[in-house]
Amino acid sequence: MGVPEESVIIWTGYMKHRAELRGFDFSKIENILRHSAEKYLDTATQRLIIVGKHDDILVIIPYEQHGNEISPITIHATTRQQINFRLKTGRFIYG
Repeated sequence: MGVPEESVIIWTGYMKHRAELRGFDFSKIENILRHSAEKYLDTATQRLIIVGKHDDILVIIPYEQHGNEISPITIHATTRQQINFRLKTGRFIYG
């Protein structure tokens, strides 16, 4: 389930910029990172992906993990159809 509570989230400048540009709240992003059970590996980028709801918006958050530190890369609004398509084509695999 999500990223362990003891993990430290490293907010990069790029992630801060993208989240602010798209109107996402950092506390809600952190909640998704720590508590979402829906996780994948993006086979194209080799990054971990976590999926969750930010209010009524389904989002994916690619991130990298090194020890107990995680760095969210960006955040994207998505649809269940896009996620299912990526699973079907092998772009995402269960992680």
